[in-house]
Amino acid sequence: MSVGLPSSRPRATLFRSSRLERLTVISMRRFVVLWAVLLPAIAIAALTYAPTSWAPALVVLGWLVWSLTEYLLHRYVFHFEPRSALLQRAVFIIHGNHHADSNDPLRNLMPEIVSVPVGALIWVVAVATAGPAGTWFLLGFMLGYVVYDLVHYACHQFAMKGRFGRVLKAHHMRHHHLRVKGNFAITGMLWDRIFGTRIPSSIGT
Repeated sequence: MSVGLPSSRPRATLFRSSRLERLTVISMRRFVVLWAVLLPAIAIAALTYAPTSWAPALVVLGWLVWSLTEYLLHRYVFHFEPRSALLQRAVFIIHGNHHADSNDPLRNLMPEIVSVPVGALIWVVAVATAGPAGTWFLLGFMLGYVVYDLVHYACHQFAMKGRFGRVLKAHHMRHHHLRVKGNFAITGMLWDRIFGTRIPSSIGT
């Protein structure tokens, strides 16, 4: 089955409810507007309530933690292979639908119904751990996430002819088209080397 949502392009149906279905998609324009507001808001909150000389280090730490989180989520959650039919359905809703139709422009980005609450949870944990300075960590973490999602979108929607762009796109396309159990990272490709999940460029050439 397929359904037409904010675009005329048919796509896989994840929920019977049209209202729930609309929560599973997000356009590039809405994504950019959302994070063009939220990222500066996080930065302003950090500057206002937690001015510290440790700010750059905390931002870098947040970005690094996001990078590892991106890899681990993709490898162990998004590609989890449960026996239960219910869990199989859940994994398909979370990520399997993306492999079923990888070039759907409205499902190449994480909808705000997921990203914003998760970001809020990260903020709570960061502040509980490091006090108000944890907001700087959140800024780095969410910057890493936004860059990841934009790169992921570009890998599926744009030619990416630049040298580095071609490397990023080729890395991710091997994940989709050669062997799913590999090249789990999008922006932090080093993790695939560290954990031995990199698909060699010689495969498929």
